[in-house]
Amino acid sequence: MFSVRSVVNRVGPTLLHAITLPDEDRPVGDVVIAESAPHTRVAAGDLVLAVLGDAVDEAVQLIHACGDHDAAAVLCKPRLAQDAEVRKAVRAAGIGLIEVHTDTSWAQLVWLLRTVLDAIADEVDAGEDHQPEAADLFRLADAAASVVDAPVTIEDINSRVLAYSARQDLTDPARVSTIMGRRIPDDVLARFRSRGVFRELSRGRQTIYVPEQKDGTLPRLIVPIRMGGELLGSMWAVVDGPVSEERAAAFADAAPVVAVHLLRRRAHANTQRHANAELLRAVLEGRASPRRALAELGLAEVDHRVVAVATGGSHEDADRELDAEGLRLALLERLSSGIGNQSRATEFGGLLYLVVPDTGGAGGWAALREELAAEPGCAQGWLHAAAGTAAAVGELARSRAEAEEALGLVRAGLVADAVTGFEDVWTALALHRAGTATAGTGAVALGPLQVLREHDASRNTDYVDTLYAWLRHQGDPRAAARDLSIHPNTLRYRMRKLLALTELDLADADTRLALLVQLITLRWS
Repeated sequence: MFSVRSVVNRVGPTLLHAITLPDEDRPVGDVVIAESAPHTRVAAGDLVLAVLGDAVDEAVQLIHACGDHDAAAVLCKPRLAQDAEVRKAVRAAGIGLIEVHTDTSWAQLVWLLRTVLDAIADEVDAGEDHQPEAADLFRLADAAASVVDAPVTIEDINSRVLAYSARQDLTDPARVSTIMGRRIPDDVLARFRSRGVFRELSRGRQTIYVPEQKDGTLPRLIVPIRMGGELLGSMWAVVDGPVSEERAAAFADAAPVVAVHLLRRRAHANTQRHANAELLRAVLEGRASPRRALAELGLAEVDHRVVAVATGGSHEDADRELDAEGLRLALLERLSSGIGNQSRATEFGGLLYLVVPDTGGAGGWAALREELAAEPGCAQGWLHAAAGTAAAVGELARSRAEAEEALGLVRAGLVADAVTGFEDVWTALALHRAGTATAGTGAVALGPLQVLREHDASRNTDYVDTLYAWLRHQGDPRAAARDLSIHPNTLRYRMRKLLALTELDLADADTRLALLVQLITLRWS
């Protein structure tokens, strides 16, 4: 069984505040509404709602009756809960006194308390694997459906379905697609958006009625779910026509109860997301047990890739500048929800990291690569990404190091694609590593190359780049000219001038190799 304290904690401090708890850990049984003290039937373990207005005498009489029948607690609005006579009676009766928020509807509270009691009972039966927030939302959807007498879905602010009622007697293809896909399909969203539905939701209208549409989509009654001015989501009912004001108002009254659950669901999700992100970071740094990662992050026992994503600078969006931090957060939300599980995404060191299966299907590296490449930021130059090679979960630190190395080349403009894989850029990696290895040896200062560098600096010529293109394309003037975006005759002229300055013997194979090593060091280190 469960206590008054556990029920109050589950509902949360927004609606309930425990002033006094029962003298003993008395189990809670049912919820009873007391609108007239002398005629209320109270049983052991009941939570008794004192719907008595400001009638202190009746409240005291009710409390005595609750004590006589071993009720668990009496719930009052602040006017009664703060009264000295009421508190004295509660202490004498040995029961709990719970203060109910002033603006809480008694009907909402009964509904919520019974939902909570059922959820706690299920949680006890199901053990640790039970997810009470999800079960509660489905029960709330069923309760809302009974209020509005129509099938109901509860959706978040991104039109993702969080719960839906069991009732299915009135439906249409749009509702079926929404439930099956766990979100409103794009074409259906577009139709509702064109009717101004989402604009009205953001403005805070209590209820929104959308008539039947030409394509056969049935009418909808929509209620925004808000708390403290923040839009958290919405409830959608499929109705057969206009709804009476009374029924629409009753449907809207359910929104604050759902809002409490959505806030608590979000807080729980944020806590879990943070814990998962920290564990994933430990995996990427080689500090976590692979077995624990597989169990807690839900990773399949297949090879995975680490994808490092960088957002650099800022870009203009709707005439305002978005900083890199905002870009990273927005991108993390989109990409992590796109691959289906935010426990496989984390952020540290200014980069986003995604861990994806090395597969060709949905949710794998191939799909994510396409998704990233289609992001507008790639074309705009502020989004870059690279993946390491496939590895077992215990070796993801290596895949992360490879992803970071490849990403460095992408960000430096040393490879053409904004999104790439480690094995795709092996030539650039080899050149970069070679250039880095020789950078501190002084090799660049040997021979006549320094003469060309000084000439370029003082005369604004491009002899060093011209020589590199000529060597890279094995003396082919047309290919080298294309690389430099100049005419072949211009390239030939530059080569004559630079050879006159240095007297280089480009017919000698060792000279060509030595120059390539020097130029690779300049360009790739």
